[in-house]
Amino acid sequence: MDTQVTTKIKIHKPTNEVFEAIVDPVKIGNFWFSSSSNRWEQGKSVILRYDEYEAEGAINVLEIEENKKIVFSWGGESDEETVVTITLKELDNASTIIEVNESGLNEDDPEIVNKMLGQKEGWVYMLTCLKGFLENDVSDLRASLIH
Repeated sequence: MDTQVTTKIKIHKPTNEVFEAIVDPVKIGNFWFSSSSNRWEQGKSVILRYDEYEAEGAINVLEIEENKKIVFSWGGESDEETVVTITLKELDNASTIIEVNESGLNEDDPEIVNKMLGQKEGWVYMLTCLKGFLENDVSDLRASLIH
């Protein structure tokens, strides 16, 4: 079984703006987490907070290729560590295809299908919030998904 989920969306902004929205600890609060402890850089551990859910977790930034790729691992503290690869492809000076691939989900988990669907839903939502923020300056979509 291929235990990974992939989600893609087109954002009408240049790749440097999309990249900065993710790695900048101030900008990330407009579409994803409430806050990020510091700028995402290769080799760093970053604490991400969701104030609305009173939750926080650490990610380990494994690889950064400016304006092209971000790779991080998360979930290690719960023994369900996965690797997320975010790739950015510039179509022209005004548009970017952003792709998120999360791999390493436990294929032996009896709840694997539900977990994969949940992760896919989360990534579609995050990318939608990112698109709303970058294209239309809408910063109040995040943290509204109800389970």
